[in-house]
Formats: sequence, C-alpha cells, structure tokens
Amino acid sequence: MRILILGAGGTGGYFGGRLAQAGVDVTFLVRANRAAQLDRDGLVIRSPLGDAAFPVAHVTAEALPELARQRPFDLVILSCKAYDLDSSIDAIAPAVGPETTVLPILNGLRHYAALDARFGRDRVLGGLCFISSTKAGDGAVLHLDKPAKLTFGERDGGAASARVAALAAACAQAGIDHVASEDIAREQWVKYTFLATLAAGTCLMRGDVGSIVATDHGTALMQALYAECLAVAAHAGQPIPSTAQQIALGVVTKAGSPIKASMLRDLEAGQRVEAAHIVGDMLDRACAAGQAAPLLQAAYCHLQVYQAQRGD
Repeated sequence: MRILILGAGGTGGYFGGRLAQAGVDVTFLVRANRAAQLDRDGLVIRSPLGDAAFPVAHVTAEALPELARQRPFDLVILSCKAYDLDSSIDAIAPAVGPETTVLPILNGLRHYAALDARFGRDRVLGGLCFISSTKAGDGAVLHLDKPAKLTFGERDGGAASARVAALAAACAQAGIDHVASEDIAREQWVKYTFLATLAAGTCLMRGDVGSIVATDHGTALMQALYAECLAVAAHAGQPIPSTAQQIALGVVTKAGSPIKASMLRDLEAGQRVEAAHIVGDMLDRACAAGQAAPLLQAAYCHLQVYQAQRGD
C-alpha cells in the first residue's frame, strides 16, 4: 500500500512515522521549510511508546502532481485541523487518482460533506483517531501519552473491504493499535458525543474536568451537556450504547481529573479553535432536530466571542 500523509505534524507525523518506520511505503506532503528540516534531521518522534529518528520520503506541493503521476497513491491520510480543511483538500487533490482512497481522521463529522463533494463518497473512508500529540519547536513529533489508536472502516458498514484490510495489515506491520470497524458510524458518534461534551464543558468553564466537578453544580452541568449530545446522536439514528455512555460519563465527571479538551488548550494558547466543526456542528444538528440544547448554545456563543476577539 502506497500512502500519502498530509503534513508531518503531531498526528500525521506520528501515525505516518510509525508506518514508515516499519517499512510501509509512506510519503509526507510538506511545506518547503519542513522538507528542509526533514532532510537535515529526519523525522524525530518522542513517545512513551518509543523514541525514533529516521529519514522519510517527502514531497512539496509543486512536485506532488508529477510524483502522483509516476507512482499513484493508494491512500491519502488527512489529519488537518478543521479550519484548514479547504486548503488541505486543494493540497491533496493532485494525489487523488482514480484508484485512490482518502481517509480523514479529523474530529467530528462536518468534514465529510466537503470531502464527498470534491472526491466522491465512494472514495472517502470513515476514520478517527485517539492520540495526544503535537509538533515541538525543533520539529520533533511529541506523543504526549500512551494511547495512539486508529479506527477506520467503510462508511456503509459491513465486513472489511480490500482497502480496509490493506490498511489494517499496514497498521499491524507497524504495531499501531487499530480497529478495522464494521460500523464506523457508531464509532464516530461515540467519540463525537464525548468530544463535543468535553470541548463544550471545559471551554465554557475555562477549566479541567476536576475543577468543574468540584463546584456545586459542575457534575450536573457535564451530565446535562452529554445528554444534549446523546439526544442528537439518537435523532441521527446512532444511539450511543450504554457501556460507551458509562465510560464517557466517567471521564467527563471524574473528581480531580486534569483532563481538558485540546480545544481548551488551543484557546488558552490564543490559537485558532475548531469551534464550528465540533460544538457548532453539534448545536446545528440539535437545532435541525428541534431539540433544546441550551448548554451547547452557551458554549458555542462563548467560543464565537473568543474567535471574534481574535479577529477570526
């Protein structure tokens, strides 16, 4: 399987790096300055699962069309931030040939409409990931905690297709924790309802879970936020299984927990946030279903004020 990874930052750099480290045919699509850095230092990974530094194949946008013509890609993995989706779609387009599949591992669900419109629904797999990672100032990929998991599958469900099986085999070769799901929609909604709750709650309160639930009504607030998201999933025909609900509630109401959404970390750093893609989209779905979602509404209002103050 010949794979193109958009970027060599925290998420794409980690998963693509592990694949490349194991001998999978991986190329990174990067900007000129990142290409020079990779030429000089190789791809550097610092991780509780093992550090590594090794040369990797990479290409810039200018050279991508010719490279794709000479050696077409089987799979393009997209792990950009939601606010960079349009430019990322343009960037990978020269690599998406007649037999190429696109695997987005962004948070949320909103990006599928744009990907389907550009490449065709049959070209786009369903995917998600669980990882906490970033790119350090020196260019190293920093994997911050042990979990590093990919989940993917055909969006219409059913047994693994040839392309899903091929990616699963590549992940197994690289020792990447992965699931080739026969019901990727359920996996996506399980994560999305949890993530939207965590992002809305921690951003609205500007604090971690432990700080929120230590207040008089913090636990009830997080429970009510999650209930709003669960109602959206149920209306979409994707009710969240009770076991998954218990796990999610345990995380978002855990006393003393330092957990906060990555969106809050971005907000605290004064950076752009995926507000519309995560909290805003969940609220839009609630409104379209005629469901009351006052806590999601408050959280999204809060995030929009932050964005306006940044000038986004």
